[in-house]
Amino acid sequence: MAAKNFLFLLCFLVTVAGCREQKPDYLTMITPAELNRLMQSEDVFLVDVHTPEQRHIRGTDLFIPYDEIGKHLDKLPQDKNAAIYLYCRSGRMGNEAAKSLYELGYRNLTNLEGGTEAWKKEGLDFE
Repeated sequence: MAAKNFLFLLCFLVTVAGCREQKPDYLTMITPAELNRLMQSEDVFLVDVHTPEQRHIRGTDLFIPYDEIGKHLDKLPQDKNAAIYLYCRSGRMGNEAAKSLYELGYRNLTNLEGGTEAWKKEGLDFE
């Protein structure tokens, strides 16, 4: 009986942990290759949200720490439907920044899957 309860608890914890990492409905993920192609053909609003500040992807428009989004609203697009592309080192801070932006009314949010770690693995440019 104890083994059965332990197994149930273990399955529950694994399920809950997995749900925490799921992408929210309001956020689109983009691969480094997709973002690079898009940046070659369009002017995208690209924001580095990693703290501490890191080397920026070439073409970055703005650096705002993920936990200070609300302090920099004057630097963000006034149009809450404008596309905002976020990145950090691995993706987690980008997700947090997107959550803050969504709570502030922004609706067209994209995060770089794997962050600058994935960007670097693809051999793409930094400033």
